[in-house]
Amino acid sequence: MSETDRAHVAIGGFGSSVATVRAARRRPGRGVEARAPRGTWARVAGGLVLPVAVLLVWHLASTAGLVPAYRLPAPGAVVQAGGQLLADGSLWLHIAISTQRVVIGFLAGAVVGLAAAAAVGLSRAGDILLSPTLVALRAVPSLAWVPLLILWLRIGEESKITLIAIGAFFPVYTTVASALRRVDPHLVEAGRSFGLRGWSLLRTIQLPAVVPSLVAGLRLALAQSWLFLVAAELIASSMGLGWLLTDSQQTGRVDRILLAIVLLALLGTLTNALLVLFERAVLRRWL
Repeated sequence: MSETDRAHVAIGGFGSSVATVRAARRRPGRGVEARAPRGTWARVAGGLVLPVAVLLVWHLASTAGLVPAYRLPAPGAVVQAGGQLLADGSLWLHIAISTQRVVIGFLAGAVVGLAAAAAVGLSRAGDILLSPTLVALRAVPSLAWVPLLILWLRIGEESKITLIAIGAFFPVYTTVASALRRVDPHLVEAGRSFGLRGWSLLRTIQLPAVVPSLVAGLRLALAQSWLFLVAAELIASSMGLGWLLTDSQQTGRVDRILLAIVLLALLGTLTNALLVLFERAVLRRWL
């Protein structure tokens, strides 16, 4: 068999392998997309059952006097506290500042996490050099970083955003690095046999293979960013939902504490929904 014939055979095998992998991935996705419109309203309604039940029990317990008001204010009192903050214009400012910190920290942590995952997942030397240190750092609690960040970055936005970025870094790094290690080596070798190296190999073979893990890591990182926000806003903040939580604790305003918790839950749900839309677009593009 001539060199040309062998090349054609290799190209055919490589193309069929990629097509098979993509077809296998697309079949479940298309079924989900086909069922999504019919089940959307049922899913939304089902998801509201538990929050509505909790709200009803909360209302009954507070109005019946089963729990003292200073421990658990009625839902109406929480709404009234939100109205007061809306009236003086501070509530929107708290929300905007916290959201800005989360978005910037999340994006910074995700980008650095992707770079570290590529270094560890694609290079054996990177895995040996970086993995042990990153595994150790992942075990450090969020509040343990606060004194060090204050010492290094002083009191300001840089220290808060850096802490949030640390929280977003590890989910992206862990999921993507693990996925890159599991990419089918036959597809990688086939790509290299056709001259694909570095970025071209990553873009053509490896990145499509890890897209589901990448999106899952981004969703975990976003949730982690909101968790780290409260710790970040302990760093001498004067605004933000985390600051509202701690300030309300010091002043005994349980209604504002509950308001901040509800707002954090709603903002986390909203940003996660936006990331779900991004996930569908990315999966449709790559898979």
